[in-house]
Amino acid sequence: MKSKFMMAALTGTALVATSALAEDVTLTVESWRNDDLTLWQDKIIPAFEAANPGIKVKFTPSAPTEYNAVLNSKLDAGSAGDLITCRPFDASLALYEAGHLAALDDMDAMSNFSDVAKSAWQTDDGSASFCVPMASVIHGFIYNKEAFEELGLEVPTTEDEFFAALETIKEDGNYIPMAMGTNDQWEAATMGYNNIGPNYWKGEEGRRALIAGEQKLTDEQWVAPYATLAKWADYLGDGYEAQTYPDSQNLFTLGRAAIYPAGSWEISGFNAQADFEMGAFKAPVKSAGDTCYISDHTDIGIGMNASTEHPEAAKAFLAWVASPEFADIFGNALPGFFPLSNAPVELEDPLAKEFVSWRGECESTIRSTYQILSRGTPNLENETWGASVAAIKGTETPEALGEKLQSGLATWYEPQQ
Repeated sequence: MKSKFMMAALTGTALVATSALAEDVTLTVESWRNDDLTLWQDKIIPAFEAANPGIKVKFTPSAPTEYNAVLNSKLDAGSAGDLITCRPFDASLALYEAGHLAALDDMDAMSNFSDVAKSAWQTDDGSASFCVPMASVIHGFIYNKEAFEELGLEVPTTEDEFFAALETIKEDGNYIPMAMGTNDQWEAATMGYNNIGPNYWKGEEGRRALIAGEQKLTDEQWVAPYATLAKWADYLGDGYEAQTYPDSQNLFTLGRAAIYPAGSWEISGFNAQADFEMGAFKAPVKSAGDTCYISDHTDIGIGMNASTEHPEAAKAFLAWVASPEFADIFGNALPGFFPLSNAPVELEDPLAKEFVSWRGECESTIRSTYQILSRGTPNLENETWGASVAAIKGTETPEALGEKLQSGLATWYEPQQ
């Protein structure tokens, strides 16, 4: 009888242990953001686990340049994590269409995001969403406040004021007016054309019209930004043609340039490197009183592996990512990466607060080339890099650039034919 009792007790203990283990789910997160490892380990994961006992999270990033290939290999092998960090638009859409990302439209938490925020992780017709939006980056200009005070400059709000300020800086001679080179090409398009352009094509109105074939790249609103970029050349300093992206960052943070055409992703690095006070201003409008538009570009989301063995736990995590608690943690731990949920976030970094305040003043849009229009050959995003450089260097007229881009797009994109 005693041995039977002991056996029953041991069996009961085993059942309890098995039950406890069954309740303790571990979710693995795939990501390219290896720079965020400490943030996840020290802040995001502890906050989630404290609110969700029984669910553990492991953050397992890959190198950014290797992420797509590594992730696809894992998905094909059935070894990918439960949660997948999503790049915007086509790369994630391809994962959804291949059956690797689950549709998330049944989650109430998706109502916490605007249509613009969700557009980077939806099917073309918007009928299915497959990643929870996490953060965007905002384009504008960062400036050296000490240089502006020294030269008696006010923050420009119109294009005339902008170029007048550049001329004053140039005439003074103590600073390069604007730190941007054309060697790496992408900056000319990202911090140039798609920074100032939304004020010309009216943000989402123009971007959606281009996708629909209702506007063309030869229209004035798409050509005019190249003419404005051509005027930048006089203010970029000697040798800008060979200047790399890191060169431009160094020129600004060392105090040698007064203005830096920027994305908000620079904030953390500039805070660490610059020993002067910085401010930010949005792309100047053509005339005082004009509606302003900002590139508030969807940058990072997170979705659920359609093959996860823990869909309920994964959805619990995704719902938490859509919460005000996550937005507060993420927005303050990574200043310059702005949460996309509708929940208000009290940011602490003054430069980040300046960038995000423009959401209340201007209409938000995303980069014009990122959705649908860069799927074919020639790739419109890459072609816009070259066109922006050519505009600044003055090697082609704005009108010729518009014709070239339109002709290329029309070779493969039916609505533009």
